[in-house]
Amino acid sequence: MAKCAVILAGGEGKRMKSNMPKPMSQVLGKPMLQWVIDSVRAAGVENICVVKGYKKECIEEYVATLPYKVETVYQAERLGTGHAVMMAKDFLKENKGDVVILCGDAPFMDKDTIADAFTQHDSENASATVISAVLDDSTGYGRIVRNEDGSLKAIVEQKEADEETLRIKEVNSGGYWFDTEDLLSVLDKITADNAAAEYYLPDALKLLLSEGKTAGAFTASSPDTVLGANDPQQLEELNQIAIAKGYK
Repeated sequence: MAKCAVILAGGEGKRMKSNMPKPMSQVLGKPMLQWVIDSVRAAGVENICVVKGYKKECIEEYVATLPYKVETVYQAERLGTGHAVMMAKDFLKENKGDVVILCGDAPFMDKDTIADAFTQHDSENASATVISAVLDDSTGYGRIVRNEDGSLKAIVEQKEADEETLRIKEVNSGGYWFDTEDLLSVLDKITADNAAAEYYLPDALKLLLSEGKTAGAFTASSPDTVLGANDPQQLEELNQIAIAKGYK
């Protein structure tokens, strides 16, 4: 089965007080983007496209130093995760099969989670599978709402959730597996009809479900898979977690 990866790395991270893209911030001396690339490659996916944005030359220069090929595409305007994936449309058209889409600033998305999520995705013949995690405090995250049979019913964002949904502890990690052709079939149908006027990737799952396609959710064994950093203090916390848990 052909597999590829799209890693979203266009974020500026204004609160990081840094002059480089947020995914280039380091955990244990290694850019968070490299953590994600390493996990993807360790999971057996070598065909990789990085979506760059803010200070794109930093991503370009870094990728050029790698001893293997990583493609890049440019997202000139940061208009949401769905928009970022739209920038990789040509890459997706050239790489049929299945694609894993990950955040370039989530360093603890590990190879086993990526590989095991694909195993479920493939066995269920799903059009899409979101990688989820269970958190003690799910505030701020999109909630995973399941049907009685365990299949995915919806991903509901915090601001759109009712009281019952807000009590759900299973959240969206921001990582997904998609059947590439199915993703391409709905990518241009995603709209920016929301308060932020952005194109959100979870809407692709909503569209696929509305068309009667199968979507699932794979629960990662560790809640760390959702962790990222929005400021220097959170970045330091990631470094401390990596030391304490022996991540590398």
